[in-house]
Amino acid sequence: MANYFSSNFTLGILGGGQLGKMMLYETRKFDITTHVLDPSLEAPCRIACDHFTQGDLLDYDTVYNFGKKVDTLTIEIEGVNIDALETLEKEGTKVYPSSKTLRNIQDKGVQKKFYATHKIPTAAFSVFKTTTLLKKAVSTGALQLPFVWKSCTGGYDGKGVQVIKTSESLEQLPDCPCITEDLVAFKNELAVIVVRNPGNQVKTYPVVEMEFHPQANQVEYVICPARIDQKVAAKARNIAIQVSKAFEHVGLLAVEMFQTIDDQIIVNEVAPRPHNSGHYSIEASYTNQFEQHIRAILDLPLGSTASKVGGIMVNLVGEQNHTGDVVYQNMEKIMDMDGVTPHIYGKKQTRPFRKMGHVTIVNENIDTAREIAQQVKKCIKVISK
Repeated sequence: MANYFSSNFTLGILGGGQLGKMMLYETRKFDITTHVLDPSLEAPCRIACDHFTQGDLLDYDTVYNFGKKVDTLTIEIEGVNIDALETLEKEGTKVYPSSKTLRNIQDKGVQKKFYATHKIPTAAFSVFKTTTLLKKAVSTGALQLPFVWKSCTGGYDGKGVQVIKTSESLEQLPDCPCITEDLVAFKNELAVIVVRNPGNQVKTYPVVEMEFHPQANQVEYVICPARIDQKVAAKARNIAIQVSKAFEHVGLLAVEMFQTIDDQIIVNEVAPRPHNSGHYSIEASYTNQFEQHIRAILDLPLGSTASKVGGIMVNLVGEQNHTGDVVYQNMEKIMDMDGVTPHIYGKKQTRPFRKMGHVTIVNENIDTAREIAQQVKKCIKVISK
């Protein structure tokens, strides 16, 4: 096995956002040398990595040249140049998740067809080359309203996803490759993080429950463990493993799911990297998701995914009507509450619904943790000067 610790081994990370920054807590812990590529000089990772490169993640030459400087390459965002990753793999750089895995995930149309091919339960869907063709399908009656519209690429944090109930709302959509999905009657939105290393050791984290903000279409609370029946939890973990096997991913794979009214589990979408639904693990798990991702891509033994304590994560997002230099209001008040830990991502500028940080609440009793989470949410405000 390679010597990663206090050695000349280098790990490259494509993307310099908060997920990368939290990954870097773990590389610092192990003294692993890191290089980060991101388009912004203000990237949260910049202060924590050993070497920072500013550049376009979708540009072939930029990604290829960056990859040549490192021994192993990973991502914290899916929007990267996959052709460059494929070339790097052929030339001997280890890339996890692989270009093959990313090709099946990066485009939501391809991802949905992948589920159909691999008999993975998912909502009924249609794929369109343009929104114009989608509108035509609605006008001819080939496609019925209402449905969920998703852009095939570039969507994240609620962007690029809309529930379409009227033909008027179709007019607001950008003209791009997209998919539509049937609306699913569900009780709960759940997620399971699967971790796999190249030696094929596989583990799953407990099922988490996600409560969404109705306007922003963003996760507001992540609750671990999910308050669901054990049989449903076991089914969710098994389906997550099935999805992971199909994608042959290495590293973390966050599998977002719906628990339907009749307790079926259907897969919504996946992210092949550390994920918002796993942030609770920093305080609540024996091995947090970021350390686990590093262990997995370096083919080290995987850590325990069990929780030490119940955990709830609250996303800190920019308040509506606030854009500019960020101020975190009432930080001292939430820090005075038991079991509350804030994480600030280091983005200097706030705007409405921008993810600026998160807060974890841990408690032996998940219902108590949920009450404290509500107080945290009411108390702290992310505003501008």
